[in-house]
Amino acid sequence: MGFDPKTDKYPYPKSTDKHYIILKKNDGAVFDEHYPYVDDSFGFRFKRFWMRVGLFCLAFPIAKIRLGLRVKGRKNLKKHKELLSCGALSCSNHVHFWDYIAVMYALRPRSTDVLVWAENVRGENKKLIRMVGGIPIPDSGVRATVACMKATKEYLDGGWLHVYAEGSMWEYYRPVRPFKSGIGYLSCRTGKPVVPMAFSYRKPGWIRRRIFHQIALLDLAIGEPLLPDESLDLKERETDLVKRCHEEVCRLAALTPEENLYPPIFDNSERVDYYTDVYGNGYGKKGKT
Repeated sequence: MGFDPKTDKYPYPKSTDKHYIILKKNDGAVFDEHYPYVDDSFGFRFKRFWMRVGLFCLAFPIAKIRLGLRVKGRKNLKKHKELLSCGALSCSNHVHFWDYIAVMYALRPRSTDVLVWAENVRGENKKLIRMVGGIPIPDSGVRATVACMKATKEYLDGGWLHVYAEGSMWEYYRPVRPFKSGIGYLSCRTGKPVVPMAFSYRKPGWIRRRIFHQIALLDLAIGEPLLPDESLDLKERETDLVKRCHEEVCRLAALTPEENLYPPIFDNSERVDYYTDVYGNGYGKKGKT
């Protein structure tokens, strides 16, 4: 059983895919069918190159120290190097503002993109988020969603895309929330493997707790790639892959059966009762079913 921060500091919403972060700025950007979700222009790629230099020289060392980050399972990337070289996805739980830096560090030297909440690309850190590969998930209609999915599927022909399948960031939350279906859709439509990854926690020492007020230190475990089951029809294939991804992330996070008692209904984010009573009565409550 891993370390559980058990903090009541964060106002986790009742819906497991909802955000509780309040952004201070909003530039009103519209992510429609004309937006360059994957920007392949020379100017953008030039800026991203220097951003990568900054990540290796500055951000990665700081993140390792700040998060107490330990990465396990990089051997699985090397073991399946040939399979992953043609394009791949990865998925993980989303538990910290800096956890994508941890993902990029774990997958280095690969360059990755990541699907992000649209509001993040309207807020004060919008340029930084785009420079590290942020692709906004559109909220302006079906045509925009189609355009975004088309761009990401084309990018996956040789590229690497990270997906936070829970749909939102809940800081230091231990159970793995229900996964949205997007990871299954993208993998099954492109035939690309999914590398499951999971964040779990370690108890910080006295100095980190008392002086730096750290709630927990982060471990990131990398699993072996999962592939769609081609014997199933398309919809069953997607559902099967999402379930297997979720199960593997739970395993990598070292969750016990008591901590994830009831398997989630995928794409039903209202079932927060599978995980915790939002008023602080702890994990593993059956709630209303």
